[in-house]
Amino acid sequence: MEAPEREMIKEYGQAILSGNEKGHRILLMTIIGEIEGHENVPDQHKTTRYDHILPMLAAFEDNAAFDGMLVLLNTQGGDVDAGLAIAEMIASLSKPTVSLVLGGSHSIGVPLAVSTDYSFIVPTGTMLIHPVRMGGTVIGAPQSFDYFKRIQDRITGFVSGHSKVSKEELEKMMLESGELTKDLGTLLTGREAVEKGLIDDVGGIRDALDYLNKKIDEGR
Repeated sequence: MEAPEREMIKEYGQAILSGNEKGHRILLMTIIGEIEGHENVPDQHKTTRYDHILPMLAAFEDNAAFDGMLVLLNTQGGDVDAGLAIAEMIASLSKPTVSLVLGGSHSIGVPLAVSTDYSFIVPTGTMLIHPVRMGGTVIGAPQSFDYFKRIQDRITGFVSGHSKVSKEELEKMMLESGELTKDLGTLLTGREAVEKGLIDDVGGIRDALDYLNKKIDEGR
């Protein structure tokens, strides 16, 4: 492994996969921990910074040397605007993309998981769907609730547009009161996420890479 590639893994958790027999050059992108937005998260937290991810995605799209991208996810969620910005950019890429949920892809991690052309989740992986939450002081006025609703509509609209689950079913899962002991929402394990139509298939790294290589070949 060359020094620049080692630095990519160390600094950004990204790698270039180019040792496959087909000769494809694949960008491996990881979305780990909390999605960091405009405010810095404390240093002891694992984070994914959208100001790092967005330029990398632009460089990936512009670089003819790359054939496809694999996105590995294990995230608790985080900043809504940052997460949606990354998801929208992934969804707009012209090259084949595949995601693989490892551990969990919760909250704003849900649109990130479905933003690729095809999605996988390991059997023990989880997806947590819940209403939008906001930190700090919230004024209890109709305008505040309307604002929350509009943010939530952006999320459910994106997820339903990039998966097989309807907006109405997503909202129902968000407001489920019997699933989580002290909160609203629904927790889906790997097989359940596929049965609901949220994720395309259950599988691991080999399945994800095999599918991505097949789509690259079809594109060529």
